[in-house]
Amino acid sequence: MQIYKTQAPIASKRSWFFSLLVVLLITVGVMIVMQGIGLFLIPVIFKIPLDEMAALFTSPSNDPNARMAIYFIQGLGSGMSFILASWIIAKLVDKADIGWKQQMARFKFIGLVILLIIMFGSLLFNSLIIDWNANIELPESWSAIENYMKEAEDQRMVLTKFLTDFDSLTEFLVGVVVIGLLAGIGEELLFRGVLQPKLQIYTGNGHVAVWLTAFIFSAIHIQFYGFFPRMLLGAIFGYLYLYSGSLLYPIIAHILNNTFTIVLIYLAKQEVITFDIEDTDQVSLPYALIGLVILIISFKAFKRINKSLHKDEELAESV
Repeated sequence: MQIYKTQAPIASKRSWFFSLLVVLLITVGVMIVMQGIGLFLIPVIFKIPLDEMAALFTSPSNDPNARMAIYFIQGLGSGMSFILASWIIAKLVDKADIGWKQQMARFKFIGLVILLIIMFGSLLFNSLIIDWNANIELPESWSAIENYMKEAEDQRMVLTKFLTDFDSLTEFLVGVVVIGLLAGIGEELLFRGVLQPKLQIYTGNGHVAVWLTAFIFSAIHIQFYGFFPRMLLGAIFGYLYLYSGSLLYPIIAHILNNTFTIVLIYLAKQEVITFDIEDTDQVSLPYALIGLVILIISFKAFKRINKSLHKDEELAESV
């Protein structure tokens, strides 16, 4: 049960194409503006010359402020951009009521406990999907496309490893804020808070809306060799919202998922644990299948508990 109440003509079912086009244009526009502001401020804040900024995002830099500068751009260009775009679309375009008070009221401690179990099951099962997706081999006739995607993946991994090669506790905490907190809040507000309810209105089916949103969520990351595990995660976030009617659940789940990986990388660098971000074969098949069972059972419990809470809510409103 999602909350996105609007009477705006642009948000109606018959205007679905124009409405989605507006969502795209606003989101891209806000990202361009925010990234432009970030690029303008980098020389002032981080003392990095303009002629060095282009190379900053294509290869690791020896500049001591490079990592923080990239985090600054990511924080503005993705996390904050998605938050701002969501607000513009919901409030100024669709004139929608997201119903934060009601969403807060629907967030319960028992739901949070089950959420943690769901994310544990997802961690185990999705490891299998990650390994399978990372080792997909395309037909020989597609070799040029495959080579291009692998090269893009390698370049992205170089930048990822650079960003998570924390030299200090401060950099680690900034990474948690940008990759964990801002990305989790921003992406969930836009995809689950705005796009998923709109797609549910247009398709008339909550499940279709969940998976369409998850597909788009994964596609915008432009990472074929991580497409399917990210789509599965997006679907999990979507069902958390569909069954509960509270965005707090997918936001918390998204933050936990992102932050968990960052913590593993940081602990590995401190030589507390052994962890390699490039190693996709992290979990054996039996454990992955156990994760799937945990995921199914815990989601059934999550749905049942929230259904009961919604009945109590409707009863209270009728009294």
